[in-house]
Amino acid sequence: MRGPADALSALRRAARAAHWYLRELTGDTAYERYCERHRRSHPGTPAPTRREFQRLLTRRQEGSAVSRCC
Repeated sequence: MRGPADALSALRRAARAAHWYLRELTGDTAYERYCERHRRSHPGTPAPTRREFQRLLTRRQEGSAVSRCC
């Protein structure tokens, strides 16, 4: 029989999964992944700030040849 501890554990797992999914969906993890790649590729060089990263990302998206409505 499942007790309250099992139910609480399941609820925590579900909350963690939902949190992970929302962060991936909104792009919050993109900066973290970028910093990790930057550290591997350019050790000793500071990574751009989150704001600088957003500017770089925006420039890249605006400069792409993909045509879309939004």
